[in-house]
Amino acid sequence: MKRICLINPNTTGSMTDACADAAKLVVGDRMHIEAITVASGPESIEGHYDGAVAGAGLMETLMANPDADGYIIACFDDTGLDAARCLVRAPVVGMGEAAFHIASLLSHRFAVITTLSRSIPVIEDNLERYGLSRRCAGVLATDVPVLALESDAGEAEKRIEEQMVRAQRLGAEAVVLGCAGMVAMTRRLSEKFGMPVVDGVTGAAVLVGALIDLGLATAKLGGYATPVRKAYHGTLSSFGPELD
Repeated sequence: MKRICLINPNTTGSMTDACADAAKLVVGDRMHIEAITVASGPESIEGHYDGAVAGAGLMETLMANPDADGYIIACFDDTGLDAARCLVRAPVVGMGEAAFHIASLLSHRFAVITTLSRSIPVIEDNLERYGLSRRCAGVLATDVPVLALESDAGEAEKRIEEQMVRAQRLGAEAVVLGCAGMVAMTRRLSEKFGMPVVDGVTGAAVLVGALIDLGLATAKLGGYATPVRKAYHGTLSSFGPELD
């Protein structure tokens, strides 16, 4: 059976479990989902700093699990996605990129609802890089911290619904939920507001499964070429020798 390695780049195991449950629902028995929480890094990823700090733990996890048939980066910021594609040959799909592309297939314009305002620039930069910024009606923040999505789920969902209304007023025809911690809300929100609500975890699971079925691997001829062997010092001293 083909194996998909779902990696949560933050250290909150309950979020990993929620992502794994969602991915398993759409993959079914065709492929095995192996969900891993990184051993080191921030407990949540909110903005540029957390994303940079989380990168080392993500790379360590990838190097410890080099033989999966495909990988999911379960952070909406697509933390470390390009570096991950350099490190492994199997397809790697980030949940943010997956959600954006799926929303663009379902609507002319979509909105993104995220957690804190500091995450907006990261998401906007990613949309621009993926060539989808003009399809986005707006990136909207609930100002609910990531961990509060679990600790105060009722208030969090209320604020997300407020931004759903705002998204419709901006002309969005679909909404992307911009955090792995929102994975359980998609169906309820879609039914309540009568519009597609896209979750990146399930989207990434479907897309990486399709790439595996197609027998496609990450290109190694340019930007995603395997890193050059060299010495890495300090806390990263174990990184380099494992590379081809």
